[in-house]
Amino acid sequence: MRKPIRLLLASGVVTAALFAAAPPAQAAVVTFNSGHLDLVDIAYEAGELEIGVHDEDNDVEYAADEVKIVVKRQAKVTVPNDPAFGFLGTPGVAKVWILPEIQNTNLVWPGLAAEEVEAGIFTTDALTLDVQSVSGPGQLAIYTENAVGQPTVLADSGDGLPDAIALTAGDHLHANWAFDRAGTYCITVRATGTLAATGQQVTSEPTTLHFVVRA
Repeated sequence: MRKPIRLLLASGVVTAALFAAAPPAQAAVVTFNSGHLDLVDIAYEAGELEIGVHDEDNDVEYAADEVKIVVKRQAKVTVPNDPAFGFLGTPGVAKVWILPEIQNTNLVWPGLAAEEVEAGIFTTDALTLDVQSVSGPGQLAIYTENAVGQPTVLADSGDGLPDAIALTAGDHLHANWAFDRAGTYCITVRATGTLAATGQQVTSEPTTLHFVVRA
């Protein structure tokens, strides 16, 4: 027996409404606990600065909300017994979890990249990465070390944010990312540059990186 046409129409309307009301599917989150990963990969496309995450080992780009970075227990170390490292905690006593500037194949090797930005677009090829906020159980410090092991702090949520990290178009650098407590962190960053042709300042949308630091 055929269904009356009004029932078929009603059924079609309900089905269409259900499809219309269904939320869009979310991309699966990819977890990284090792490998070469540009945590901040800056690009300039269609007149806008954008920040993503680049898996260097497999040459795959991700949106930041598609990635979770795990800091393994093996990253936990004692703060060097040197007053210059006091920004990490009590030297020689405090513990921190560090994703290192020098590659350790057992951990994520964190990069900051502006390789996708062509030279000449921004004044003096200068870009600024602003670390705007850190949400989590502890503090984050991003720093480099020179040839004799002395630190230069690029960003430190322990003494207040935002902090600005200077980058250069076409550049790629590595730094230590240090966390002083285990737990879940959300770190929000933005990129800014001044267009050489017009003097207009261009700023990316805020981008939030997600970390889990294992106890």
